[in-house]
Amino acid sequence: MPRLRTVAAVAGLALLTRRALRRRIAHAPLWPLPALPVPTSGRPRARALTLTLGRREEIADGVVQLSLYGAGLPPWEPGAHLELTLPSGLVRQYSLCGDPADTTAYTLATRLVEDGRGGSREVHEELREGMQLQVRGPRNRFALKSSHAYVFVAGGIGITPILPMLRAAEASGADWRILYCGRSKASMPFLDEVEKIAGPERLTVVEGVPDLPALFAEVPQAAAVYCCGPEPLMDAVASVLPAGCTLHLERFTAAAAVEGDEAFEVELRRSGRTVTVAADESVLSAVRKELPNTAYSCEQGFCGTCQQRVIGGEIDHRDELLVDDEREDSMLICVSRSKSGKLVLDL
Repeated sequence: MPRLRTVAAVAGLALLTRRALRRRIAHAPLWPLPALPVPTSGRPRARALTLTLGRREEIADGVVQLSLYGAGLPPWEPGAHLELTLPSGLVRQYSLCGDPADTTAYTLATRLVEDGRGGSREVHEELREGMQLQVRGPRNRFALKSSHAYVFVAGGIGITPILPMLRAAEASGADWRILYCGRSKASMPFLDEVEKIAGPERLTVVEGVPDLPALFAEVPQAAAVYCCGPEPLMDAVASVLPAGCTLHLERFTAAAAVEGDEAFEVELRRSGRTVTVAADESVLSAVRKELPNTAYSCEQGFCGTCQQRVIGGEIDHRDELLVDDEREDSMLICVSRSKSGKLVLDL
């Protein structure tokens, strides 16, 4: 930054009161002073790791697998995901599908979404072996709970968080089975590996729409059901779930828009402002009208970039990222809303 600009800014700030000083700094996105930083979330984000893309390969029609290498990587458990920052700056979440015991590499897989928002296309077209990429995590909101019996349902790329669960269920000695469906076998990643783990007695492979009532007619009592895939598949599983079974879902998109949503107010405490969030508007959109440099990326409740600390009000959480203790006093403002009519953010 130009030195003269910094000197002039500091000289001007010295004339302000303490209260005005804080307000001015909160509105100075290009040069916040180190002594009075303006946080972008209620908690510090996990430290970013720089890893090397050591291997990139197409493992099914429209699906690429990435192997990211580093030393002493943080541990993870089945169901965890990783936050990947792409060269363009886009941030996307991908389930870990490798071996949790391997502390030298993280394995991800993603399908190309032709009409998506650009993240999957960048992965498929721009990433090359040898690139340095930043990741954060792992985080887990789809953890495998202890159970005597499991039923796994995966649709297409939804197999990625399920695959490590199969290995864990097999190692535990539990009774388990899996339904794996997709448009065609050629489009279903890791099918060969799933067949080896499950064997014909525990695996049902369906090209097209599965017969869910037939599957659940033989489900063990009080089984834990884990499902990941397209929204219609998860809705169908929920509709035929036997009594006594517990359902665990991993969604591709956040449940942000709900019919009947109402407008509410959000107070930006440190900025001394209050904004109105319309019924069809996100908190992020309303806040950025007043604070245009508020950080965000995915706008779908997955990446955590827009996480903010909440100091008042009841939160209607609609993200797929935050763990329970984080939900007590923070929210992702791109998708979550208010239950109490008014929220107070530490912004």
